[in-house]
Amino acid sequence: MKKVYRTFATAVAVVFPCLGMLLPEMFQSVIPYIILGGLFLLINIVPSLDAGSLRTRKLRNCLKGAELLRFYMAASIINVIIWLGYLMLHIPKFRLTFLTPWLLSGLAIFITMSILYWNGSIRLMTSSTQAGIVTKAASYFFAWFLPFIFAIVPGMIKRAENEAFFENYRIGLNEQRYANQVCKTKYPLLMVHGVFFRDFKPAFLNYWGRISGELIQNGATVYYGNQQSAASVEKCGEELAERIKQIVAETGCEKVNIIAHSKGGLDSRAAIARYGVEDMVASLTTVNTPHRGCEFADYLLSKIGQGIKDKVAATYNAALSKLGDPNPNFIEAVTDLTHEACTAFNERTPDSDKVYYQSIGSYMGFATGGRFPLNFSYHLVRYFDGRNDGLVGEKSFPWGENYVFLEPKGGRGISHGDMIDLNRENFDGFDVREFYIQLVNALKQRGF
Repeated sequence: MKKVYRTFATAVAVVFPCLGMLLPEMFQSVIPYIILGGLFLLINIVPSLDAGSLRTRKLRNCLKGAELLRFYMAASIINVIIWLGYLMLHIPKFRLTFLTPWLLSGLAIFITMSILYWNGSIRLMTSSTQAGIVTKAASYFFAWFLPFIFAIVPGMIKRAENEAFFENYRIGLNEQRYANQVCKTKYPLLMVHGVFFRDFKPAFLNYWGRISGELIQNGATVYYGNQQSAASVEKCGEELAERIKQIVAETGCEKVNIIAHSKGGLDSRAAIARYGVEDMVASLTTVNTPHRGCEFADYLLSKIGQGIKDKVAATYNAALSKLGDPNPNFIEAVTDLTHEACTAFNERTPDSDKVYYQSIGSYMGFATGGRFPLNFSYHLVRYFDGRNDGLVGEKSFPWGENYVFLEPKGGRGISHGDMIDLNRENFDGFDVREFYIQLVNALKQRGF
């Protein structure tokens, strides 16, 4: 039925503007135009038969936008072929009488295709998050450059359509299991960020992307580390310990389950080992944490001149101060991620037998599988550390009783940023939100 309706809509979008050219005798009658105009209005209002089954208006508009752009793509190609073909047929026996329907049909094609394009484009731009800001901007500014539009619109259609159905599925899944509260752990979650980031409350700036929101929907109580974005592991560990003490004192929860990404895993281990909170931590899950450091960091710090390091550090420290860090120290933060520093850290930081430790790692299949800057750092890390997630090598991830290395089907892999939903991106082979829901549910099953 869907294919039948798409064929019908495309036919209307073709016949309506071309009627006077295809059937000149119809050019004198207004009735066919009224009928076809009504049908054209219908497909602009109801472009999809599936949209009504989607749970939110945003998702319905997303799917409708994709369908309208699909009609636009097919109808534009067919209309241009008919319009130019009509011209070619009449050039050998040129008569002025063919110009009127031809020119009016050209104007009608331009107007009707513009309506389809902007109706679909505006719906998609305002409702789809997966289409991407760059693609949306390009489709807006180059709307009249047809070859360019045909190069980017098919990708927009596919991403928006997949988004509509996938997000609708996730809403339904969460509704079905809401009563089970699958993420309602005995102890609350403390989500700990990595280096050069801060914890912000607005959802669009949340370090953990869409993850925290879905954990909360499924029963989790979530707190954030709020440690500095660029400071030594010891300084951040001390700040995390104070944060844990604050949460326990204010809520009476007794303990927390820490989920820490990247350097946050080292910060958390320091907090547990040295700052008096081992009795307040039930579990520590480290995600893509460089427990054994990054050898490429050792190389860079040894090769870059002191003057350049000082200049870069001053720039970062100034920016991080404006973001809320009371005493940022770029050099200390980076140095603590070297292989040499992590080796020394591991020797003086034993695990507590009162805490359950586990770890997670992933890899990028190729450089273009990650967004900037991971697509640039991937090859450098690969040279020194082998298979990696764009920042951290595979051999650095394992820590604790249980280690999970994620190897999704397909060549893309999962980057350092993908593991925290940094780009809010859906892609085949890995559903980051569902991964964390199952991760937290496993903690619940363990009694944490």
